[in-house]
Amino acid sequence: MKKNTATLTHGDTSIDLDVIEGSEGELGVDIRSLRAKTGLITLDQGYSSTGSCESAITFVDGENGVLRYRGYPIEELAVKSTFTEVAQLLIFGQLPTGGQHQVFSDLLSEHELLHQDLLHHFEGFPAKGQPMAILSAIVNSLGSFHPDLLEIQNDEEFLRAAAKLISKVRTIAAFSYRKSLGLPFIHPNPNLRYCTNFLHMMFSLPYRDYKPPLGAVKALSTFLIAHADHEQNCSASTVRMVGSAQANLFASVAAGICALWGRLHGGANAAVINMLTNIKENNIKIPVLLEQVKQKRFRLMGFGHRVYKSFDPRAKVMRSVAEDLLATMEKKDELLDLAQEVAEAALADEYFQERNLYPNLDFYSGIILRALGVPTNMFPVMFAMGRMPGWIAHWREESSGPHKIHRPRQIYTGETKRDYVDRNKRGWKIRQTSSWDSF
Repeated sequence: MKKNTATLTHGDTSIDLDVIEGSEGELGVDIRSLRAKTGLITLDQGYSSTGSCESAITFVDGENGVLRYRGYPIEELAVKSTFTEVAQLLIFGQLPTGGQHQVFSDLLSEHELLHQDLLHHFEGFPAKGQPMAILSAIVNSLGSFHPDLLEIQNDEEFLRAAAKLISKVRTIAAFSYRKSLGLPFIHPNPNLRYCTNFLHMMFSLPYRDYKPPLGAVKALSTFLIAHADHEQNCSASTVRMVGSAQANLFASVAAGICALWGRLHGGANAAVINMLTNIKENNIKIPVLLEQVKQKRFRLMGFGHRVYKSFDPRAKVMRSVAEDLLATMEKKDELLDLAQEVAEAALADEYFQERNLYPNLDFYSGIILRALGVPTNMFPVMFAMGRMPGWIAHWREESSGPHKIHRPRQIYTGETKRDYVDRNKRGWKIRQTSSWDSF
């Protein structure tokens, strides 16, 4: 059978490069031998046309609005699965059996508490400290409290490390929120399931446990599932790059948290709430708002997507959850009512239809988090909780493959070789002593 190749010609030199086909028909030119054979490298700022790895975790087809975890459509998983079940799917590759899920659930309960000494780390942050800063710092510190898992040797150790991270990130997140408000920590309850336990730690008071309604628990679980992975995004790529240096799982995930903290990555849903607040406070009428958007005088946050060119499949799931959650709320929120009006008006407008400017995941996730009572400074932390299984899966996949540290190339555009200019020619006042005295 003829091998599928692509030919690259530069000057008098031509080389054949293998074309690799993925399981979903994606094609990629294998350029691993390019520099060795030609002296050339590729330049792709932002890596929008560069595949950094081969992965079996998540498939995204942006043109057709497809997102699948290990082959399962996000639409099915969001309706039929729990977050912890999806976490096992992403990390271990298969939907768990009842027995496997029970073992994992037991491990989550076993490891939900934080070491008592670790609690002192929270005291070192200011009262209004950023929850995301606290989360990244304490996740990184976990390695010091679990030195036996710094070098994972087998599947059993990996299972324990994964369970510790997924369980403890929920506790750390809730404690970060409580710290920012000056409230006492509410410890996890081993009798509660994952999402219910998190809401308990967030909103309970001493001697007055918060019992979330079923709709809130379902909304949180769906939120976490929808954020669990999204292929080679900025934070997942960061985890893989740090992990390629054989950094431990805790340090690699902490690096991913820092990447997610960026406003262009994990801050989009908070920007939606800030935008809606601006619209409300300035009493901007929706028809006027849409005209300002068309004239590029107003940016509509939470609409459109860099990857999805037709629609965001996660947004369809989240829209339904948001509508159900808002319908069950006893107290109405004018901002959330406004969000629904903006979405409906934009979806009915030809300008937005023709340009595929539809509400994306961030638009509805911001609405859901606000409805749950989560403040905007906690939005990226909630994102990190959901993304934890994806990060762990990518770290494991990277660690299981050929151990090769990531080392991108560059096209240097700086000065060519220059002669050093002595200090006396650059206005320095040199003392008449040893030249080392000036250091």
